[in-house]
Amino acid sequence: MMERVLEPEIMDDPVQVQAYAEADFQEENQGFVDTFLRLYEDRDGPHVVDVGCGPGDIAIRLARNHPTCLITGIDASIPMITWAEQAVKQAGLAHRIEFLSQRFQDVKLATPADAVMSNSLAHHVPNPLRFWYEIKKMIKPGGLVVVMDLLRPDSPEEAQALVDQYAAHEPERLKKDFFHSLLAAFTEDEVAAHLAELNLSRLMVDVPDDRHWIVYGRVY
Repeated sequence: MMERVLEPEIMDDPVQVQAYAEADFQEENQGFVDTFLRLYEDRDGPHVVDVGCGPGDIAIRLARNHPTCLITGIDASIPMITWAEQAVKQAGLAHRIEFLSQRFQDVKLATPADAVMSNSLAHHVPNPLRFWYEIKKMIKPGGLVVVMDLLRPDSPEEAQALVDQYAAHEPERLKKDFFHSLLAAFTEDEVAAHLAELNLSRLMVDVPDDRHWIVYGRVY
């Protein structure tokens, strides 16, 4: 099994951010939102926190698909937040989506969230236990957690094969970032161990395809 290779925690290079923001993640992001909505049945104005919101696409998709939710997006990258705020303004959703330009470790919510979601942040975090600890702190008892991220392959060669298969037509910068993100990702067993250590074993761990894991369930 290949050891994890860390990558920078914050994506703040404007060129990197632009490549990420302009990439076509429509299928992946909409699938993530669809999964969240299948699991979350509260239609009465819930407050959802999007940890590592990036350029805001998932928050916008959720707001469009859920008629009453209020969303707080959190990202430590100022360029990402700039993209997100512009996108939300263009979508006409600024009254329902707000952003905090902070590291998730530093966020202090006025009241616990009804739900917390995160897509593709975990592999950026040096200490995964801190990641799950902070999510646990953000959410109210009985709140829903949905977290998805990349699945670390067994070797750099397998990582390159995934890049070739799924990002062949993307810009070189994006392909390079995808490769390094795969090397920085966690395995299914590692994620399960992290959850167990923080008494979050009620959450389900699933591997929906050849390059992602997803964690979902209620936190009590």
